[in-house]
Amino acid sequence: MSMFCFQCQEALKNVGCTKKGVCGKTEDTANLQDMLVHAVKGLSLVAERAKQNGVITKHVDALVQDALFVTVTNVNFDSAAISSWVAKVLVARDRLKDELQKAGVEVSDLTQDEALWSGDSAEYETRGAAVGVLSQENEDVRSLRELLIYGVKGLAAYASHAAALGKTSSAVYDFIIEAMASTTKVLSMDEMIGLVLKAGETAVTVMALLDEANTGAYGNPEITEVSLGVRSNPGILISGHDLKDLEDLLEQTNGTGVDVYTHGEMLPAHYYPKFKKYDNFVGNYGGAWYDQKKDFDAFNGPILMTTNCLVPPSDSYKDRVFTTGVAGFPGLTHLSRKNDSGQKDFSAVIEKAKSSAPPKELETGTLTGGFAHAQVLALADKVVDAVKSGAVKKFVVMAGCDGRQSEREYFTDVAKALPDNTIILTAGCAKFRYNKLPLGDIGGIPRILDAGQCNDSYSLAVVALKLKEVFGLDDINDLPIEFDIAWYEQKAVTVLLALLFLGVKGIRLGPTLPAFLSPNVVKVLVENFDIKPTGAVAEDVAAMVG
Repeated sequence: MSMFCFQCQEALKNVGCTKKGVCGKTEDTANLQDMLVHAVKGLSLVAERAKQNGVITKHVDALVQDALFVTVTNVNFDSAAISSWVAKVLVARDRLKDELQKAGVEVSDLTQDEALWSGDSAEYETRGAAVGVLSQENEDVRSLRELLIYGVKGLAAYASHAAALGKTSSAVYDFIIEAMASTTKVLSMDEMIGLVLKAGETAVTVMALLDEANTGAYGNPEITEVSLGVRSNPGILISGHDLKDLEDLLEQTNGTGVDVYTHGEMLPAHYYPKFKKYDNFVGNYGGAWYDQKKDFDAFNGPILMTTNCLVPPSDSYKDRVFTTGVAGFPGLTHLSRKNDSGQKDFSAVIEKAKSSAPPKELETGTLTGGFAHAQVLALADKVVDAVKSGAVKKFVVMAGCDGRQSEREYFTDVAKALPDNTIILTAGCAKFRYNKLPLGDIGGIPRILDAGQCNDSYSLAVVALKLKEVFGLDDINDLPIEFDIAWYEQKAVTVLLALLFLGVKGIRLGPTLPAFLSPNVVKVLVENFDIKPTGAVAEDVAAMVG
């Protein structure tokens, strides 16, 4: 086989992609990503030694963070760009080695496959298979290592967003380095499981950090009606996850006559008070990431992809797609230069918009969201009274990722089948399966409470822990809350590990269990956390509300 990748839910036949990724990445891109992960492991070994000897590694921490983010599903399809990331990581590794040697720190035992790094960087893609996931023959070791790496990739993504807003954590960086270095070592099963659970603990830390960064910069999300229609002005569609990029774009489009619309996981940006001051911040356009070919084609104006969730673009709109940050695709214009105000320079996107037709209207009406932890806790008395009176019998957490597989209609059907005395707590793009359903409310409390992006699953955890306190319970699992989680990529793995660290049991995960979990690792998860696959809708709903 020319490649092997099973890091996302779309892994072919739920086994692995071996010729081309279902996501659209080619074999050379897949192998370069494997090479980049391997290079990060080598740099992490050296950085771990540096940290142990009190050597400052801030520049390395940021590089490792962003290099891992590059390899998350649907982030970067540009082989040349990924090859340059490999080179940057290798340069950083060798410089750090030299720095340690000058400080009298032993590093000769940290040599890692030096033969792989010789020659021109263009050759990296031919060597990726030698260090890919199948290079580890023991399927249980492979499974635990990959579970850890994918959880760490999600950590790196969330840490990157927080860092963009000036919030960092040495504890998070230290763990990322420790975790990546650990995958090069011979460890016991218990040690590897311990690191996986520590990844869950660190996930809670990094999501809290990102929550602090977002709310500190833009205010606490508040209940907001978001328009789904369009105006007659030309527009820019921003997709991905990065709120700092959105802020820079809104500042630069303010007063230009160009409107800004969100797409996919950028929808929750409308819930933040600071963004409401921009009159040209119009509403949300389209749905989940996998619908972007249809949505982007109809939009007419330029699209700015800030992070992951990029689908290989069609020729009909390819010339209108711009990337920034770690995102990339061959042939697209990548924007990284900053203007005199220190913002990313989005003038090329704005000029493209001015010469574009207004968006084609896809739908009308509004969506209501903004139920992050501060807003829900402000309604705590109302929620508690509804539970005590019996008006609300169950909360069902249906957070996570959406995807294109038809089996994901399961989540829509569950939302329709849940009785009128249940409330759905959601975050992430999974909500696009049901957030436009007319499910009504319970005593003024909407039956769908959208906390925001996938990282805002932290808000759902805060709400659950607060309810546990209010009701005087000792165990989070005694709450009237069920977890029915959709997963797609590595940030969803991070959220799952966070829930496991918090002690949540009985999680339903779908539409399939991850292909990278070996039977023995699944057995550990079942025995310790009662994790289970999603099943038939009627049976799952009956079990959840029973």
